[in-house]
Amino acid sequence: MRMDMLDWSGDILALVAQEASALVDLLCKQNSGVLDRIIALVEPKTLDQIQSLTNNRDRVSAIVDYFKNSDQKLCIWFLSTVCQYCDNIPFLLETTLVSIAGYTSGKSCSALFFYHLQSYTDALKSMIMQKHESVAQAVVKNIHLEDTWVYLRHKNPPRGKDRSIQPQATLDNHEGEESEHKVSVESLLKTTSRVVMLLGQAGSGKTLLVHCLGRDWAEGSFPSIHLLFLLEFRQLNLISRNLSLKELLFLFYPASGDIEEQSDAVFAFILSNPEKVCFIFDGYDEFRGKLTHPEKLESIMDPNKPLPMIDLLSGLCSRKFLPDCTVLVTCRPRDVTDMFGSPGFITCELQGFDRLGVKEYAEQYFHKKGEELKKKAVNLLMDNRHLLSMSHVPGLCHICCVCIDHLFSSDGSDLQLPTSLTQIYMQILLAFLKRIDGGVVSGTSPLQRYRTKIVEISLLALKGLEESTIVFMDTDVSPELQDFGVKSGILTIVKRTHEDGSSGYGFTFMHLKMQEFLAALHLMTNQNITESQLKKKLNLKTRWTTKIDPKSIFTDSLHLYVCGLAAEACTSNLVQFKGTEGATAWVQKRQAAVRNFLLGLAGSTSQTGPKIVELCRCAHETQDAKLARAIGSRPQFELRNIRLNAVDMDSLAFVTAAADQNVCLDIGGCSVDLDCLEILPSFKNVDHLIFRSRKYDDKFAEALCGILSQLQALRQLDFISGGLTDVGAAKLARALKDCPHITHLNVSDNSLKDEGIREIAETLSRLPNISSVLMGKNSISTDGILTLIEIMAACTSVQEVHVEYVDLLILLLVQNNFPIYLKCISVFKRVYMLYVFSEHSHSVSENGVDMDGVVMLASALCNQKNLRRVDASENGKKKLVILFDTSRRHNSRQLTANETGIHVHKKLGLTQSDVKPVYMTKLCKQLVKCENLLDIEYVALLQLSRVDERCIICIQLVLNVYLHQAEAFIKFVPEKAEAAICKLTEYKLCKSNVEKLSRILENCPHLSELDLSHNLLRDEGVKCFVDYLPKLKISSSVSLNGNRMTQVGALHLVDSMNTCEKVIAVEVSLGVEDQSLIKFVQEHVNGKTLPRIHVRECSFEVIHLKKLVEILNRCPRLLTLELSSNSLHSQGLFSLLDSLVELSTIQTVKLRNNGLSSEQIEYFVKQFSSCHQHRGFRIEEPWLTGNAVVSLIAKCLNLQPHIKEIRVSHASINIITEGNSSLSSTFVFDDCDIDGQHLAPLTLPFQKCHALQDLRFSQLRVDRNSADFFSAVIPFLQNLRNLTLDLKGADEDVLEKLAEALPNTPTFESLSLSQFVLGDRGAAVLGRALQSVPNLKSINLYQCSGWTAARGRDLVRGLVQCVLLAEIRLDSVVLDEEGITILAQGFSHLASLRRLRLESWRMGDGGTYELVKYIPSWTELVKLSLSENQFGPHGSLALCEGLMSMNALKILHLTSIGSSDLVGVASSLKHCPSIEDISLSWNGCGDSLAQTLAEILPLCTKLKRLELWRNPIAKEDENLKDQRLNFSSF
Repeated sequence: MRMDMLDWSGDILALVAQEASALVDLLCKQNSGVLDRIIALVEPKTLDQIQSLTNNRDRVSAIVDYFKNSDQKLCIWFLSTVCQYCDNIPFLLETTLVSIAGYTSGKSCSALFFYHLQSYTDALKSMIMQKHESVAQAVVKNIHLEDTWVYLRHKNPPRGKDRSIQPQATLDNHEGEESEHKVSVESLLKTTSRVVMLLGQAGSGKTLLVHCLGRDWAEGSFPSIHLLFLLEFRQLNLISRNLSLKELLFLFYPASGDIEEQSDAVFAFILSNPEKVCFIFDGYDEFRGKLTHPEKLESIMDPNKPLPMIDLLSGLCSRKFLPDCTVLVTCRPRDVTDMFGSPGFITCELQGFDRLGVKEYAEQYFHKKGEELKKKAVNLLMDNRHLLSMSHVPGLCHICCVCIDHLFSSDGSDLQLPTSLTQIYMQILLAFLKRIDGGVVSGTSPLQRYRTKIVEISLLALKGLEESTIVFMDTDVSPELQDFGVKSGILTIVKRTHEDGSSGYGFTFMHLKMQEFLAALHLMTNQNITESQLKKKLNLKTRWTTKIDPKSIFTDSLHLYVCGLAAEACTSNLVQFKGTEGATAWVQKRQAAVRNFLLGLAGSTSQTGPKIVELCRCAHETQDAKLARAIGSRPQFELRNIRLNAVDMDSLAFVTAAADQNVCLDIGGCSVDLDCLEILPSFKNVDHLIFRSRKYDDKFAEALCGILSQLQALRQLDFISGGLTDVGAAKLARALKDCPHITHLNVSDNSLKDEGIREIAETLSRLPNISSVLMGKNSISTDGILTLIEIMAACTSVQEVHVEYVDLLILLLVQNNFPIYLKCISVFKRVYMLYVFSEHSHSVSENGVDMDGVVMLASALCNQKNLRRVDASENGKKKLVILFDTSRRHNSRQLTANETGIHVHKKLGLTQSDVKPVYMTKLCKQLVKCENLLDIEYVALLQLSRVDERCIICIQLVLNVYLHQAEAFIKFVPEKAEAAICKLTEYKLCKSNVEKLSRILENCPHLSELDLSHNLLRDEGVKCFVDYLPKLKISSSVSLNGNRMTQVGALHLVDSMNTCEKVIAVEVSLGVEDQSLIKFVQEHVNGKTLPRIHVRECSFEVIHLKKLVEILNRCPRLLTLELSSNSLHSQGLFSLLDSLVELSTIQTVKLRNNGLSSEQIEYFVKQFSSCHQHRGFRIEEPWLTGNAVVSLIAKCLNLQPHIKEIRVSHASINIITEGNSSLSSTFVFDDCDIDGQHLAPLTLPFQKCHALQDLRFSQLRVDRNSADFFSAVIPFLQNLRNLTLDLKGADEDVLEKLAEALPNTPTFESLSLSQFVLGDRGAAVLGRALQSVPNLKSINLYQCSGWTAARGRDLVRGLVQCVLLAEIRLDSVVLDEEGITILAQGFSHLASLRRLRLESWRMGDGGTYELVKYIPSWTELVKLSLSENQFGPHGSLALCEGLMSMNALKILHLTSIGSSDLVGVASSLKHCPSIEDISLSWNGCGDSLAQTLAEILPLCTKLKRLELWRNPIAKEDENLKDQRLNFSSF
């Protein structure tokens, strides 16, 4: 109803009668307080009649009838009360009521005001409806917002039960984790006064849905919203001047009639009623700016003040003005963090089509194409997994339908369906081009016929992406291109609003995805785009964002289309498009460059989960099996806290199916649509599946159960830290019955109770291969645990069950064919001791154990061979942990003498205990019977003044020590033992106590360790003990921690180096830790150890430093002195440094964190090295990085030419000086935060170091300055033998210059260039350089890459000229078959070869055969590593023949070589008498290999380790009990 400007003075009663129905509806929704105010206006007689009515609506109707029949004054009073106190009054009704009542919400308004407001509202609704019609004109099916769903995200509160906090890296701590639930799109505006971020990937329908929200508002939905403004960020990009909020709104939605008066009235309403206003901003990802953080904005912003567009929008989203308005912003998921969590901020994400939704959309699309074609097309879409996975996104579903329609119309007989998104868009482009010809088929290809226009429009697309332009002005597009683009449907005409309010038109691509595809087409076909420029466009996108990340550009799929165009399936189209001579070779080279770059990324181990998914997407687009296999070679795919859609899952399936090994898929905290789980059966090689998140509940488990039996490779299933209850557990148990291959199940940290645990246990007990079950952190009772044990005890295959309960922890481990022994200790309450056959500790704490139980356990400790340790606190009542060792399994063989003798070590711990004498006697009587080495730790709860007679009983049994107070640690030693340990701590010992103790210890001939910590010895007690020290026969160490000594006491300890000739090291710290330790010469240790003194945090004054020097001067031995964190003051520092120089006994000085300045270090270097003898020093200061450390090294080299060695690493420098200046030098710079710009000061000093033979730089950030430095320095190093450059960040030109600078002197013999991305020019230069160093003996090109096949061959040709090579490492280097052949032929001349590593080449059988057939010529070969290459029959046979002549071979690594038949290789090992280390892991070898190994192992006398990870070998075979075999990680 449009309000007419009438005087209602005579029509009020008629008006109430007219609006009676609306008034009744309104009042029925109000609370009782509002009705009480209105009822108070009714006269008493009528009031009684109204209140007698029982139905609420009847009462309200009676009230309205009363007032419409009353007088005019009472009626106005009624209407005023309604207007003032009612909530959510419909806008039209409120306008009418306010015009009568004379105010709204307490504010005076006029009828003219509301006339303007109503007029503008009508016009606004009309404009919103027009926008909707424009957007929805090509929509296939009607949109119903109440049936369109989004995921509403919110943070989960912490769980009620106590949970230990796990490391952040594992993301297992779910406190505060995001969870989701579904709500309708319609509900987003049902609740007002909040900021809503609507997320969705490109094509998910965000724009269409917000226009539908606008349509529904214009049609009367959302009555609490009176004004709704829908603005597009792509239009806001065109505004460059500052605007006020009012100017912005009326620029895009102008007022009509009396513009100024109407706009003033509307804006006044907005300011007064922000809760009734809604702003929708569509496409934040397309916005060129980034929202300003609220902290950088004014606390209260003026809506009338002109502001930059960014600040204006930031103020609205951050509630800096109109704080109660409703804001809805659409965006792609990456930029959601820009919203900064405004008050009332919520995030929701659009849910794509499920399988039924895809089918319904396809049926609607093909509805008018005929029933036969519709059925055929829909079936084709639903049966093709790749097309179906892409169709879960509504926009892509439409694209797939258009593609299928085009393919049917082009060639309905033999359809070549696209297998990637890029191929679909290629078909879409062909379909659009077909429109220009009106569907008439011509003899020439459309790509050739319209090549000029496609080139022009693809250039426009790329330019738009690079400049973040989506809307192009008409001047940006030529008239011819406008006509071509509009006719084909590639371009769309859009209305533009200029800053001055005038209108115009512009052009956009039909969708941003099409713009990205055409841009990729330009990159792949334009010869002016270099390969280097192309590779820069292949950055993998992450889906993890933080608030400090820069806003990403709006494009996120360009790299995918570039990869897709590199697929062989697109070659013919690209060749047609090029249409020039030699186009095929050029296109294939460009495609190979993209695939090779992706291969380089596949080898990286630092990729996070989101980037791994992106890399899989890239591989899926290329449809390259080699690339997929390389990515799938990683053992685990760890995905965390991202949304995984169907396309992601399809890409992961493509990669894992191509892998030549089993992989683990670990999904944690990721949002996964249930329909996506249907893709899991396509993951052919996933043997371990992990789901960890509270998002994964019973519904998720039910969907998983539907496909579980189809996962043929699955062996391990983890459903952990989730929302699984007994309902879901029952369904999971039923599904597991059809999974006989499952070996491990983990359902820990869910909400399972006894029934759910029982369901799973009963199912698992019938599975033939189950060996491990983890059920910890569930709500299981004691009875449930006992039931579980009973069920699992009957399962002979189970090896491990883990269940944790608040009152009981049981870890059950059973080996095949061995029974479970459950021995109940009568004095325990609900405690079961499990004698099992694997080393594990068992906590049975807080089970009411008393000292009788502890004594019983002590007896068992002495008598039971597999019981190794018992730890108890508070007499067993608080803590009780039992440790078993059953490495000697129960079988028929006899235990050896070593296994029954004193070499077996046991321990009894009694901490925080108050053991009565009677129980101490019982304990001791049991413990002295122990035939093994036995440690006893006893911490008593005593008063400091009380003598602990109980300690004396135990101590005198062994050491005859009589001491008082708090703690005793004793090692019981049989008569044949050679060492004893005594720990007496937290006593208050005076000097006389120390003397008495020392005299007693003199009688102990086999004392190994003595601990006198925390006994308050102070300086005099320490001095007394040091004086007695030469008389004590201590073989290992004395600990004197926490004895409150001062600097004087510290010097007494240092002086023990002089008074006791057996002291080999003294460590003193007077800081917070207060640690002191004396170590003695170990007679059984071979070789000499340099005596060492370490003084830390002692704050020595000048007098102490002088005393220290005197002590050191008397020391008769060469020693190492270390001073750490001593805050040396300038007054005594230089005197100390001078003294240290004069002390000839000090060979090494270490100064750590003493606050030394650069000048002091320079002085010390100069003085210390002036004696012309072999001496070394290490200095650590936090400022020794970057430019500071480079400058210091340069000055040191200028001061001292006799430096033999310099090592710089992690804020430290190590320098060794030598008197003989002719000796060789070594300079090493390792990860010390040095950039190329820092190196200039080293140029001249390095040029003067003619004796430099070894130069190494690692983690150096490289730029042009670095290349200039090495080019200037290396020619002067005529004696350089070894050069190692492990650099990062270099571009191709810099690396080329570095390659040119490599030394070509006769002495140069070792080169290491790890992880260089050389490029073609760099590879060619390096190949030529290698020909100039014929004496090269070692080369390392680990993970070097970036060249084409041709240039790789040039590099190899140079490499094989180095005929003296003894060590070669070329891991992950990419060569073609011809390059491998050249390398193999060159290897035949390497008679001195000793070490060869060619891991991760991905060579086929032909390549490996070419290499290994020359093995017999390498008679000196010590190490051979060919892991991650493919060995077929020819390669394996050649390897076997070669091994027969390998007398010197010590190390052989053949991990993951793609062959399970390694029996011949194993048999050949008996001809390798020197072999020490073998790896045959990840090859799927079976028991036949085990039989061969059993035969040859006795012949391999020097073998130390044989690694057999991930091979299904029966490890229980008695022939495979050799300790050298390593089956870990199986």
